[in-house]
Amino acid sequence: MTPADETPSRIGVFGLLGSGNLGNDGSLEAVLGHLRAEHPHASVDALCGGPEAVTARFGIPATRLHWNRAEYRTASRASAIVSKGLGKLVDVFRTAAWVRRHDVVIVPGMGVLEATLPLRPWGFPYSLFLLCASGRLLGTRVALVSVGAAEIRNRPTRALVRWSARLAAYRSYRDEQSRDAMRAMGVDTSRDEVYPDLAFALPAPRSGAPSATPGAVCLGVMDFHGGNDDRARAEEIHRRYLDGTITFVRTLVAEGRPVRLLTGDQCDLSVVAAILDAVDSPLVTAAEPASLTDLMNEMAAADTVVAVRYHNLICALKTGTPVLALCYAAKSNALMDRMGLGAYCHPAREVDADRLLEQFRDLEKHAVEVRRTLAGRNQVVTRQLAEQFSALTAALFPADSHAPTPRKAP
Repeated sequence: MTPADETPSRIGVFGLLGSGNLGNDGSLEAVLGHLRAEHPHASVDALCGGPEAVTARFGIPATRLHWNRAEYRTASRASAIVSKGLGKLVDVFRTAAWVRRHDVVIVPGMGVLEATLPLRPWGFPYSLFLLCASGRLLGTRVALVSVGAAEIRNRPTRALVRWSARLAAYRSYRDEQSRDAMRAMGVDTSRDEVYPDLAFALPAPRSGAPSATPGAVCLGVMDFHGGNDDRARAEEIHRRYLDGTITFVRTLVAEGRPVRLLTGDQCDLSVVAAILDAVDSPLVTAAEPASLTDLMNEMAAADTVVAVRYHNLICALKTGTPVLALCYAAKSNALMDRMGLGAYCHPAREVDADRLLEQFRDLEKHAVEVRRTLAGRNQVVTRQLAEQFSALTAALFPADSHAPTPRKAP
């Protein structure tokens, strides 16, 4: 606890937070829970994508990440292009000024060192580089906590990500392959550790007992068009994914199974609409989750989950509900392997409805065994995240780490 005569720590959180992605906000929620429990006197604010949403939900002051409000709109006119260019210059000074006000800045989880979805170097990679460079120049410690990483082919994006990681004062990764990817891109990872994704620190509802007869299936969807290297065939990938998913839903409905559609980002609503339009049945309904807690509540009530988004998978795994992953990146395979469900992965780029149904039926056949496996793996994950938070305190708040408080499991 901070003595009364000491200045409270000034902590910033940074990222695409409050922008409609439930996984990103869930990572923030987990870190804020740790800070409020272990550093209750700290002053916390955010530099983020959706400041109004972050302040409304989490009760902390927040500043807009970009000076240019149209940062994520396509610039087609000359005035818009000039505004974007000017914004990049202004953001250098805005980011530095914000960083200067803090002792520590935390980037809470998220795939900030990867490009598994379409990404331009002058977007978030540039913003992250400004953050880490400002931290190094101004003496503010920047921590990348349980982040995701992947090798990047695009040279400008690769360079920005590599230098961001090098300039950070603390790094930890959410899986081994993320650490390996950064090592392959020229970052010294000899002191970096691997811990579970921060969203596993969120409290989960108790999963209900499986029904005697086949019950509800939660289907987590995604507006998926491939990754950064798939732009040329993005529509083909999306169509194949959507067609395979619709066929899967039709089969379940024909068997009398209720299907609950879930999203993880606002952009996924177009996929929900397409499925509802293609499968006209009262058995198919859509939820409107506003947080990972909402997602976990839905999944805890289901017999089985099939999901694409990484944090949708985490929600199912956390609740102990049997889940089949439609994997769009290697991180999903790594997550399922960590939790003992590596056999239940299906490629999102090449959805084969027949094979998907075969895997789904096998998962349900072994549901009792799967639930037992997840219960054990979740205990391990809880211990590992306690170690992550202890390591974070020791690295960033050494004055508070001489007598660490044991952290209770969520």
